[in-house]
Amino acid sequence: MVVFHIRFSKKKAAVAAACLVLVIALGLLLGGCFHKKAAGSGISPAGVATNEDRIAFLMQYGWQVKPDPVESMELMLPDPLTDAYQAYDKLQQDQGFSLSDYSGKQVTRYTYAVTNYPRAAEGVQADLYICDHTVIAGDIICLGENGFQTGLAFPSGVS
Repeated sequence: MVVFHIRFSKKKAAVAAACLVLVIALGLLLGGCFHKKAAGSGISPAGVATNEDRIAFLMQYGWQVKPDPVESMELMLPDPLTDAYQAYDKLQQDQGFSLSDYSGKQVTRYTYAVTNYPRAAEGVQADLYICDHTVIAGDIICLGENGFQTGLAFPSGVS
């Protein structure tokens, strides 16, 4: 058995305790515990109030979009979520969002034309669902014959 004996003055112990508290607080802040963030995002989904905020939010995922939304639409989420919304919520939960937290609330969907989707010159759109200036959901969608719907993460390995 090994025993260590360390002597601290009260002043040194107070400084060490303050440093420890500072390091823990910084770790929590940088780790995102004070702000709920979407998985992999650098900008918090909270406080997305303007068109510029929405574009910046999409840009952090690597998307380039036309500056004006193609469409904005107000809708009321059902409470409880219907089967279609539950399936969509699964996609959202995989990327750190949850529609179920907003059941019964009014949200706005902003749709932007994506200009840099790999191997698709046109027809790809980005949707952001906003409630009280907070992004609560988002997706990349392409309608049509070879359509798809994915999360906001930029596709890797696609050129």
